[in-house]
Amino acid sequence: MSALASDVAMVLAAGLGTRMRPLTLEIPKPLVEVAGRTMIDHCLDKLAEAGVALAVVNVHHFPEMVKQHLRERAHPAVAISDESDHLLETGGGMVRALPLLNADPFFCINSDNLWVDGPQDVFHQLSEAWKPASMDALLLVVPHARAANHKGKGDFHMDAIGRLTLRRSGRIAPFIYSGIQLVSQRLLRDAPEGPFGTMVLWKRAMEEGRLYGISHLGLWYEVGSPDAIAPTEEALLHG
Repeated sequence: MSALASDVAMVLAAGLGTRMRPLTLEIPKPLVEVAGRTMIDHCLDKLAEAGVALAVVNVHHFPEMVKQHLRERAHPAVAISDESDHLLETGGGMVRALPLLNADPFFCINSDNLWVDGPQDVFHQLSEAWKPASMDALLLVVPHARAANHKGKGDFHMDAIGRLTLRRSGRIAPFIYSGIQLVSQRLLRDAPEGPFGTMVLWKRAMEEGRLYGISHLGLWYEVGSPDAIAPTEEALLHG
C-alpha cells in the first residue's frame, strides 16, 4: 500500500446539529450513537486504521462532553481546537486550528461521517490521487447510487480529469460531497476572519482550476436526522 499524503487530520465536530434534534438538545451530534459507537469514534477508528497519527478536533456545542469523551483516546492522538467562545463554521474552524495542523496537506473530515471503504481505505485512495502542484483540495465525492439516506440533488459535477464545478441551478448533480477531503494549506491563504464556510475557499479554487474530486468506491451513509439512524444501523450491522 502506498504512503499516506499526511498523518494529520482535522475533524470538524463543532456544529450545532440542528437537524438531529431533539437528540442534540442534550448531547452534541458527534456523540450520537449509531450501531453501538458514537459517530466521532466511527471516524477516529477509520483514521487510526489508515495510520493517521493526529486528529485535531474542533469543539463548540457541549464542548466539555466532547473533550471528556476523547480524553482517553490514544489512536489517533487527539488535540482540541476550542471554539467554545464563538462558532467559526467549517472554514473558520480550519483557520483557527492551523497552529495545531502542522502538516501540508492534511485530511479534513466531518465528524458525522459513516462509510464503508471500497478496495482501499479512503485516506489512501485520496493520497494516491493527490497532486500538490495542481490541487488546492481533493474532495471525496459519492455518486447517488452509493449514498444511502441522501435525498438532495447532489453537490458537484466532475470532468474527465476530476475538476469539480458546483451543481447548476435546476439540475441534478451526479456527485455528493462525502465530508472527507485532503487539503493544501494553500487553500487557506488570505482566508476571511471570523466565521465562514469552506465553500468560500472552494469557489476560489474552482475559479483557479484547483478544486478536484475523486469518486468513493465504497458506500456512504448520510445521518443528518434521527430517522436516518435505524436504516444506517441495519445496513452497517447486517449489510
